[in-house]
Amino acid sequence: MRRIYPDIKDNPDIVQAYAYPEGRPWLRLNMVASADGAAWLKGRSGGLSSSGDKQIFQILRGLADVVVAGAATVRKEGYGPIKPRDTWAAIRAGRADVPPIAVISRSLDFDLERFADAPSRTIVITCEAAPGERRKAAARGSDVVVAGEEGVDMRRAVAALHERGLTRILCEGGPRVNAQLSADDLVDELCLSISPLLVGGGAARIVNGEPAQVTLGLSQVLEEEGVLFCKYTREQSDERAD
Repeated sequence: MRRIYPDIKDNPDIVQAYAYPEGRPWLRLNMVASADGAAWLKGRSGGLSSSGDKQIFQILRGLADVVVAGAATVRKEGYGPIKPRDTWAAIRAGRADVPPIAVISRSLDFDLERFADAPSRTIVITCEAAPGERRKAAARGSDVVVAGEEGVDMRRAVAALHERGLTRILCEGGPRVNAQLSADDLVDELCLSISPLLVGGGAARIVNGEPAQVTLGLSQVLEEEGVLFCKYTREQSDERAD
């Protein structure tokens, strides 16, 4: 792997390249897309991935306090508990061996049993309108957060994670969750792997939902085997930095 922006360097330190800023909460999206903007191939993002994408994916998880995903992504991608990795020992010093997963779901329509034996207790973020029996089932093996009335209020969801000391948030999608976070002005950074494929068809973009306009600056580009790994960061106002 090499860095091609802002300067050129072979075999850059990936952990340093994706280190979180110190002293403030930070919400990072990590997504992969085709060259024409598709967020998946044949229904799953894995078809767009590469060895470099998988490497960065694991490092971003190791750096995070919590990994957030929508229930649709959990179902489609077959999510389960995050497993500890020896390579995370240094970057997770003083924290749990693995970050918990926080699943965002209005209906709680996903396999709760997949997360029953998670090393770090799973967090389920839902709303008052969620089915009562499903909420009870979720509470047996997870920490349930109710954030919103008819749907999940992303501002309340993020605030609840911060209250738990989980301020370095990694969101792995999907596109609708990304859209909600963007519309609520909660996104600080986008890590985007761009695969050299043209997909076409009806695949969603990485942000798919209510309109949002978040201005980002390109802060870094890595490259390996034709895949670009771009990091876009928004400028923080004094108000947001607080």
